[in-house]
Amino acid sequence: MQIHFYKYQGTGNDFIILDNRDSNYSNITFEQVKFLCDRHFGIGADGLMLLNTSNEFDFEMKYYNSDGNESTMCGNGGRCITAFAKKLGLISTSAIFQAIDGKHTATIDDQGNVCLKMNDVTHIIKNDTYFELNTGSPHYVHFTEYVDEMDMKKEGKLIRYSPKYKDEGINVNFVEVLSNDTLFVRTYERGVEDETLSCGTGVTAAAIAFCAEANGPQQVNVKTLGGQLQVLFEADNNHGVKNVHLSGGAEFVFKGDIEV
Repeated sequence: MQIHFYKYQGTGNDFIILDNRDSNYSNITFEQVKFLCDRHFGIGADGLMLLNTSNEFDFEMKYYNSDGNESTMCGNGGRCITAFAKKLGLISTSAIFQAIDGKHTATIDDQGNVCLKMNDVTHIIKNDTYFELNTGSPHYVHFTEYVDEMDMKKEGKLIRYSPKYKDEGINVNFVEVLSNDTLFVRTYERGVEDETLSCGTGVTAAAIAFCAEANGPQQVNVKTLGGQLQVLFEADNNHGVKNVHLSGGAEFVFKGDIEV
C-alpha cells in the first residue's frame, strides 16, 4: 500500500497524520501503524492519526499509539490534527471534531497556536503520594523535586507495570513546582512505553492535580522537554473541573510517501 503522510509535532510530541477522507487508509493494520511509527525502520512518531470525514462535525480524529493499538484521547494530537485540518482547508480559525472521548472544539491563530477544549474532569483521586485522574486518558501524577535528573523510562515503567496498572496501563507524570503558576512535567506514556517530549493530557492532568494539591491557580504554565504549554480551567462545585483548555504550538514538519 502506498501511503501519503504528513508529520506534525506539538511541543515535541510528534505524529504521523493521514488524510483519510476518501477512506484509503481505513483498513490500516496494527503492524503497519507500528512500522510507520518506528523511529529506526519507519517514519518515526509517538502516534498516528487518521483524519476521517464526519456527518456531524468538521472531521473525526482516530488515534493510534506507536505500539500499533488504537488508543484514548491525545491532547497534543488533537491540537496537531486541528492544524492539519487548517492546512487542508477544512477549517479557518476554529474546529469542531469527534474523538474517541466525544466532541472537541479548538481554535487556531495565524502563528499556529492551537487552543483545544478538553473534557470536564469529574473524578480526581488523591492518594497519599500521588493523584489519579482521567483527562481523556488515564494519568498518574506525582509531585516531587529534581524531575530533570530522573530516569523517566525506568521510574515510569515501574509504575505503569506495577500490579495495580499493568493490565490497563496508565500514563505516569512526575511534576516539579517551579513557581506559584508554573510546573515542569515529564511523562512516561503507555502505548509508547517510553518518555515523550510532551504529553497534552498529562500536562492537563498535572495542572488540575496542582490545583487540587496546593489550591493552585486555574491558569497554569507548563514546561515540558519539548516546549511550553498552558492549561486553563474552572473549578466546579463537585470537586472537579470544567471548561478545560490546552494551548500551545502545533507545527507541520514534513510530508512524503512511503510503501508498506
